[in-house]
Amino acid sequence: MYKQVEVAKGAEFMVKYNSEDKALFSTIKDSFTPRQSITPQVYAVLGAATFGAVFILWGLLTYSGMVDALFMPTPTAAAQAAVKLFAELGYSQDILITIIRVMAGFVIAAMVAVPLGILIGTYTPVEALLEPIMSFVRYLPASAFIPLFILWIGVDEPEKIAVIITGSLPQLVLMVAVATRKVSGDLIEVAYTLGTSKAAVLWKIILPASMPAILDAVRMVLGWAWTYVIVAELVGASSGIGYMIIQSQRMLSTANIFVGILSIGLIGLAFDYCFKMLQRKLFPWS
Repeated sequence: MYKQVEVAKGAEFMVKYNSEDKALFSTIKDSFTPRQSITPQVYAVLGAATFGAVFILWGLLTYSGMVDALFMPTPTAAAQAAVKLFAELGYSQDILITIIRVMAGFVIAAMVAVPLGILIGTYTPVEALLEPIMSFVRYLPASAFIPLFILWIGVDEPEKIAVIITGSLPQLVLMVAVATRKVSGDLIEVAYTLGTSKAAVLWKIILPASMPAILDAVRMVLGWAWTYVIVAELVGASSGIGYMIIQSQRMLSTANIFVGILSIGLIGLAFDYCFKMLQRKLFPWS
């Protein structure tokens, strides 16, 4: 009788354990459903976990001595270098100068690229006229123009802004054109059927429907603009994050180089977050 009770309790425990195990597995499985939404808290935890894993790996490689400090500083050395850069070497001024360069070049590029992209995506004759040349220019590396820009306009601010415009403009034009073309053709046909004018179709149908994707394209290309400005600052500059990085390389100061790289990533992440917040505020349906 005693053994029968023990067997029954064991069977009950196994059934309970199996049901809990299946429920846990089902929860994990459901969280990886394509396009399944998760709470902002879970999103933040997962994102922080990735940064934490990278930081731990960095610490393991450097504190253990697996990687020499000449090639990769420890997190402590990088933090100390950051304090010195900001407190003694005016690094905040370099950051501000680079941000101003990026925004100046990118705003000019966006003011030209967004209207052109909308026209290319809306009107087929404009597409035939401009898309081939934009596709050609898109494959030309902006860094290859630096020697020419230095020859033509010197090494001052216009040269760096020109590099950003050259790299950003064709990319943004084509991405905006693609975003504009994604507007449903059925929606446009219904508007024409109801007697909507051509101008009204553009302003009241195409633009509102494509603006979330256009803003997303602007956000993506802004990230590329940071690459262009750093490359421009590596050559013939006397200030900026790129200038600090190349000076640190000449002095074999790997910690300073890491500070420069990490600061670019953090600033870019802040810009990216601001754009996402703006997109959710302006276009909550997207």
